Amino acid sequence: MTTTTQPSGKAFPSADGPDGPSPAAAGSDGLPALAWKPVAAVGAVLGLLLLVTSGRWGHQGDELYFLGAAEHLSWSYADNPPLMPLLASAMDGLFNGSLVGLRLPATLLTAAGTLFAALIARELGGGTRAQLRTAAVWAAVPLSMIIGHSLSASTVDIVAWTVVSWLLVAWVRRRDDRVLLAAALVTAVAMQAKYSIAFLWIAVAVSVLFVGPRPLLRRPLLWAGAAVVVVTALPGLLWQADHGWPQLDMAEVFRRESSGAVAYVGVGFFLAGVLLTVLLGYGLWQLLRSPELRPYRFLGWSFVGLFLLFLVSGGRPTYAAGLFPVLWAAGAVRMERGAPSKWWRWAVSWPVIGLFFVFSALTSLPVLPRSDDEAVAGTENNPQAAETVGWDDLVDAVEKSARSLPAKERERAVIVTEYYTEAGALDHLGSGAGLPDVYSAHRGYWYFGAPPDGTRTTIFVGSDREELLERFTEVREAATVAGKGNKVAGTKVWICTGGKQPWSKAWPELAHLY
Repeated sequence: MTTTTQPSGKAFPSADGPDGPSPAAAGSDGLPALAWKPVAAVGAVLGLLLLVTSGRWGHQGDELYFLGAAEHLSWSYADNPPLMPLLASAMDGLFNGSLVGLRLPATLLTAAGTLFAALIARELGGGTRAQLRTAAVWAAVPLSMIIGHSLSASTVDIVAWTVVSWLLVAWVRRRDDRVLLAAALVTAVAMQAKYSIAFLWIAVAVSVLFVGPRPLLRRPLLWAGAAVVVVTALPGLLWQADHGWPQLDMAEVFRRESSGAVAYVGVGFFLAGVLLTVLLGYGLWQLLRSPELRPYRFLGWSFVGLFLLFLVSGGRPTYAAGLFPVLWAAGAVRMERGAPSKWWRWAVSWPVIGLFFVFSALTSLPVLPRSDDEAVAGTENNPQAAETVGWDDLVDAVEKSARSLPAKERERAVIVTEYYTEAGALDHLGSGAGLPDVYSAHRGYWYFGAPPDGTRTTIFVGSDREELLERFTEVREAATVAGKGNKVAGTKVWICTGGKQPWSKAWPELAHLY
């Protein structure tokens, strides 16, 4: 039996497990060869599926917000750092408003995730079958379909966690400190999309202190990289401090939106592929218990700590999902090198992975025909999908309301929406309809400023008449958004006149995050 030496000083047996011998030959670095052809094929299939479905239906709500925020460039925003608005604006301009072009970064990043997941398996000593199984699971789970379908901060965040995990595993084996600097650079980019990757590093630091390898925390290049991260994040952090740390308030918003521990675990199981979570659980067990994987045990405990932290604090299941690939990889490597129990091995067999690929596509992507009852298949499991339709109906209703005003009154009117996604839709999709300027007091849009004090007519989207009468003397219904099965269907559009306060005075009281 051939052996491969690992950082623990122990040796792994050759890859002659239940799947048969692995054909991967050792590379110049002592690892099995990268199974780039089958892994690339898996990534290509996932990428092609995401590409052909990315133009169906319409923009997701946050995409519209990013495009609106790009008109108000800033070092940071109330609910996100600056990367996503910049990226959305660049892609929208480059591809002339194409939805497929806007989502191309998400498509490419998610497809590339198959490679990084496979690289983790390779660094752990996995041969072709372990690498391919890890890549295939990444491609088959709903998580990848969801983050790959729309341009979102979660896409950048989860792929960045995967890359950093690969680099940490690589450092443990190679002890090449340049790898740590690379991990810091990836982190610096991720911090411009979402701050949550800081939790990964905190969890890693705590776990390393308890279970090792402690030399990691004494590497000068690690701290040099940390300095780079801080410097690049500093402008955004100063903006947050100057505006009262609204990003921290958003954490409370997410906590209130949480459906509880049962839903948190249930959604986590769904995102990880239900039956395929067997591989995740097996990988976690192996990271925590296997002597051969002891040098990487800190990653297992990092996942446990983060999963429990977000469970208790009301975080979203996606927050710790960036560590899924490490667990899949560990499980796949041990399956390749051992003999897992027959009673569960079928759960991660190739037919099951293939079936889950189909299941994930049907429940997480708009591959089925659109129906009157449900705008996009799978909206119960993927609420973001419900935000990809209905925007044209919203623009039509507001345009109809604006046309009902006399020309001179319409020229001095403004639009105010109850929610930031509606403002983004009207700002971007209604730009060619000659609509009045759009404002919203919801989340990041509130920071873009209030309507002019001289405004006499307000077209208000959302809310109800009784609430609006507290701020205006006259309120009449002008239109109702058509459609059903989406978040804006049935929304009322009001014509409001006789404001009881100047907008500059009323605006601070109107700010809301929920």
